[in-house]
Amino acid sequence: MLSSSDRKPGQQDTSPKQDNPEAVGTSSLEVENKSNNMKGNEEKSKESVSSDINSQTLAFPSISTADFQFDLERASDIIVDTAWEFVHKHDNGRLVLVDLSQKSRILSLVKDKAAKKNIDSSRFFTFVGDITQLKSKGGLQCNVIANAANWRLKAGGGGVNAAIFNAAGEDLQRATKECADTLRPGSSVAVAFPSTSHLHQQEGVTHVIHVLGPNMNPMRPDCLKNDYTKGCKILHDAYTSLFENFASIVQSHTVKQNDETSSKKSASGVISPNDSKMKRQDSHDSEKAKKYKLLPPILTSRQNHEHKGTNTRNYHDNSMGSSDAPNQAREEDSKKNGAVTNKTWGNWAQALYEVAMHPEKYKNSDSILETSDEVVVLKDLYPKAKKHVLVISRRDGLDSLADVKKEHLSLLRSMHSVGVKWAQKFLEEDASLTFRLGYHSVPSMRQLHLHVISQDFDSPSLKNKKHWNSFTSVFFLDSVDVMEEIDQQGSATISPDEKLLAMELRCHRCRSAHPNIPKLKSHIAACKSSFPSHLLKKDKLLSA
Repeated sequence: MLSSSDRKPGQQDTSPKQDNPEAVGTSSLEVENKSNNMKGNEEKSKESVSSDINSQTLAFPSISTADFQFDLERASDIIVDTAWEFVHKHDNGRLVLVDLSQKSRILSLVKDKAAKKNIDSSRFFTFVGDITQLKSKGGLQCNVIANAANWRLKAGGGGVNAAIFNAAGEDLQRATKECADTLRPGSSVAVAFPSTSHLHQQEGVTHVIHVLGPNMNPMRPDCLKNDYTKGCKILHDAYTSLFENFASIVQSHTVKQNDETSSKKSASGVISPNDSKMKRQDSHDSEKAKKYKLLPPILTSRQNHEHKGTNTRNYHDNSMGSSDAPNQAREEDSKKNGAVTNKTWGNWAQALYEVAMHPEKYKNSDSILETSDEVVVLKDLYPKAKKHVLVISRRDGLDSLADVKKEHLSLLRSMHSVGVKWAQKFLEEDASLTFRLGYHSVPSMRQLHLHVISQDFDSPSLKNKKHWNSFTSVFFLDSVDVMEEIDQQGSATISPDEKLLAMELRCHRCRSAHPNIPKLKSHIAACKSSFPSHLLKKDKLLSA
């Protein structure tokens, strides 16, 4: 029988499916293939995953090795390398490489190489079965599946793409169209299934992640003509993008579960010491935000506001512009990219807007570093690192990323260039620093602004989980990724869930967990681990 990696384009596999997992190393998930008794193997498969049925799991096919004819040896190396990166970067989530044939060469190669690399076999393993029937036929619950898509994100052709679109029906086509129209090689897009869909109801699949790899087939578009230097890079980017999209889904699921647990505790009247501590901390931060948030030149209007006794919404950050919230007026545009759209702006949240619209009023302030027709560069009054500045857009009507469209791309590029210029200036003063440029998904202050922040996070103003996670989780969007996505899709995909900010404290380099901010800071000061691989690409980090 041909594997999904070896079938000819358009050829459907009609052979009986063999649904047993092959763990990449010795673990409780491993089923030894010493018998041709498929019934027995299927029972082992169901038993092996029953204890972990609620785990967030991504099932994915080998990308580009079928119709696109990518070399299997090179592809297996990339699969194992990117899987290793995922397992060491993220504590939650399982990866399962799926193929139809027990004799699949790509499964054998990956299994052997993963074992040699000592990848945790409970987090990454191979499985023989139909990716659209893993639960019903193989007993393996996978809430996310990956599709080896075409660039048009359309149904058709053979192999995995046709199988997934056929199984999902029009639900997947509609949901995909709402997210993206096309896909470039080396990238992916996550699509949520409606609960009414067949794959959701029968197989428990909540998301499909479309991913496109490089093409080595001269009979297909965009053939790389055996340029494996470029091809390997594209395939590595494709798997990295796929796994990062999956990590975001896992993260959102974890936050939702934690929130449900907290709600149950509240309903039952049970409040843990940690819950009480967080409430006290949030209350303390709220008071500080109300008292100290604004630039000195704006204190007069702030004080007038306080004297009137007007209540304002408190958001997650108490730094000068360390986050913003989308404007209610852009609700329809924001729905598409998941933005929170029902927040209004309190008077204190107007500070950056006032500076951007009327910088001449604050020309004597030491906090203003630069002013031009497009931007104002401002010191963050409560910096979260040794160097932390904001590049604020002066374009009226752009309150946050939720308002940004393709026509604003030139402005984003100008903001990025200004940010890079200031990072380089700071590096000339202190070559030990490393900088990252990005936006908060849901900012608390009105007016689009870019953070330029050194990665030492050595500042007395960094005091709690909200501060830390707003710069080290998917809540923080790298400027280069934002520009690229808006250029290709017309808008940025944001992570609007502010519950991300309550996650555990983890080092942004080695991902080790720490119980509180003082211990985290002590660890950071001594940590020499390299930054995660996704930050080492596209010049996301700037250093001397």
